[in-house]
Amino acid sequence: MSIHNNEIANMFDELADLLEIEGSNRFRVRAYRNAARTIRKHTKKMAQLIEQHRDLTELPDIGNDLADKIKTIVETGQLPLLEKVHSRTPATLSQIMKIRGLGPKRVKALHESLKIKTLDDLKHAANSGRIRELEGFGKKTEQMIKMRTEEFSEAEKRIKLIEAEEIATSLREYIKKSRGIKDFNIAGSYRRRKDTIGDLDILVTAGKNTDVMQRFVTYDRVREVLSQRETRSTIRLRTGLSVDLRVIPEKSYGAALHYFTGSKAHNIAVRKLALKKKIKINEYGVFKGEKRIAGNTEKEVYAQVGLPYIEPELRENRGEVDAAKRGKLPELINLEDIRGDLHCHTGATDGKNTLKEMAQAAAKRGYEYISINDHSKHMAVASGLGEKKLLEQIETIDKLNETLEDIVILKSIEVDILQDGSLDLPARVLKELDFTVGAVHSNFNLSRSQQTKRLLHAMDNPYFNILAHPTGRLINARKAYEVDLEKIMQGAKERGCFIELNAHPARLDLTDDACLMAKHTGLNIVISTDAHRTSDLDFMPYGINQARRAWLEAGDVINCLPLKKLKKTLSRK
Repeated sequence: MSIHNNEIANMFDELADLLEIEGSNRFRVRAYRNAARTIRKHTKKMAQLIEQHRDLTELPDIGNDLADKIKTIVETGQLPLLEKVHSRTPATLSQIMKIRGLGPKRVKALHESLKIKTLDDLKHAANSGRIRELEGFGKKTEQMIKMRTEEFSEAEKRIKLIEAEEIATSLREYIKKSRGIKDFNIAGSYRRRKDTIGDLDILVTAGKNTDVMQRFVTYDRVREVLSQRETRSTIRLRTGLSVDLRVIPEKSYGAALHYFTGSKAHNIAVRKLALKKKIKINEYGVFKGEKRIAGNTEKEVYAQVGLPYIEPELRENRGEVDAAKRGKLPELINLEDIRGDLHCHTGATDGKNTLKEMAQAAAKRGYEYISINDHSKHMAVASGLGEKKLLEQIETIDKLNETLEDIVILKSIEVDILQDGSLDLPARVLKELDFTVGAVHSNFNLSRSQQTKRLLHAMDNPYFNILAHPTGRLINARKAYEVDLEKIMQGAKERGCFIELNAHPARLDLTDDACLMAKHTGLNIVISTDAHRTSDLDFMPYGINQARRAWLEAGDVINCLPLKKLKKTLSRK
């Protein structure tokens, strides 16, 4: 059975949710959550590790019991303990737990007092005014639940890009084993590298005797076959994601790839150019009257309307067609342009690896430098660094740098920005660092003006350099806090500060629109992974995707600079 890491992690998360609602031991609950986090972030599939007879207990937070449970899930697709918990606590309560502001106690109260089991139940209860009558809730809480339930329902329709990638990789491996497969591509928002994906659109070309459609509809992760025809079929996977497969004639492959990649607005803009030239573009090709004149490749399609090839990430009708006409398309940033990662953590706080291990992992990726940004004390991390521990870490880094040949560790900190905009560590300590990363980890509910004032005040500190995950969003989990990003960007530029594009796939904060705003403001950004273990350094491509969607070039990103220029750029003196 081809089971994905995300599915295994979801089972452990659901088990943790339901056990927490039941009031189970908090250490037991935490163990399942930690295991889910480890599995979800691991770069190799658990099924593959088991097939290779790897010892799963070597993974962080995975003991013998959890290793046995992972093996059971991989082999059977089931977790017996979760099934047992389902018999006494509705599985749907786990979904309700994902709504911000609804912890286990509140979910339990809603279930026991109002018999709420599903999101629909929760919506009806909020709309009818029954929630405010419960002890400990009230009218404001009811309104909050109503609003966040609507937000959650909308978010559930799309999945994070990293989750879609895991599904897409398995499908690609499976489908390419079909007879006669030639071309293969996944179009739509997936190819445009949007941060969330609604469905997958797969295009293939194949020989006459291909069995691709039969293999597609009998894939072992299919929950339902929605339609099945000779050249197009649609399935719904067990994850809930819909997948469409089209078999395209080779002569139409480029036209179909262009058409189904989208966006719709981009395609309309291209077709308008075609109309002026009295030609027609559709998924079958480019036509002049009844004669087909192009369509084998996307480059052919663009050439027929006088345009150079436009990268998929740019196809959002945000000026790319006009820029292409004028020969002004950006030279988009690539992963190879990145020279280092400027936001990483170690086991000194909530990371998993040592300084040396993080440095060696960065060196293997060809980086010139890596910065260590463990959390300051105010952050809700038990082992956050105070003055003494940070000074000790600085000394350790200096000594370690003397022994490293291929990489330099930069001394930094992820310092908490307090409610009034002050920083969690004094200037006498911050001045000993190469640079400082500041971040908001609390008081997300301040008004737009208060939050903006808070961040601008933080940047007034002469030792502040980079604003991390600037809006605090977590994709499909937490909305961005209210802040005037335009003012923040202008303020950062005036003060000689920079803003981070956090490449962690659960954040991707800044959004592509915000990154584009930064470019228009003339503010350079940093693309960092927020790595908490060596494998998290592999998140950098997700930041690159986002940057490319925002028209960013290597010159717009400061960690594309060599070390000497980077240090000069970060200096506010």
